[in-house]
Amino acid sequence: MDIDAWLWWLIGAAVLGIALVITAMPELGMLAVGAAAAAVVSGIFGGGAVVQVVVFAVVSTALIAVVRPIANRQRAQRPHLASGVDALKGKQAVVLERVDGSGGRIKLAGEIWSARSLDVARVYEVGQEVDVVEIEGATAIVM
Repeated sequence: MDIDAWLWWLIGAAVLGIALVITAMPELGMLAVGAAAAAVVSGIFGGGAVVQVVVFAVVSTALIAVVRPIANRQRAQRPHLASGVDALKGKQAVVLERVDGSGGRIKLAGEIWSARSLDVARVYEVGQEVDVVEIEGATAIVM
């Protein structure tokens, strides 16, 4: 049983696609596209072995050279989503018990937190709105 070259290229593309899914390495997907392009050249245009290998190499290299830097740029520009206590920094809270340099209580994001003033000389009275500057352990530092 003699298998045509285009079928070998398609098998190679499928193997690379499976490897992409298993390893999550995007370069393998680009190589799979190169193998598919070589299969097209072999099956539809009847290109020889040298032409097939050149098409595979050129398409794969071009995809890696063009797509990879774009993907890296996109990954670097992705906004950082704050979570946990980092998400509370910069939020406003309401004073429940007098807050000064030694302590107090605030209502922050629907929860009651211990708090202290950033400026030890500053005092915040009940009902005032304050901004959370930092979280230290279970204490919000406010101003």
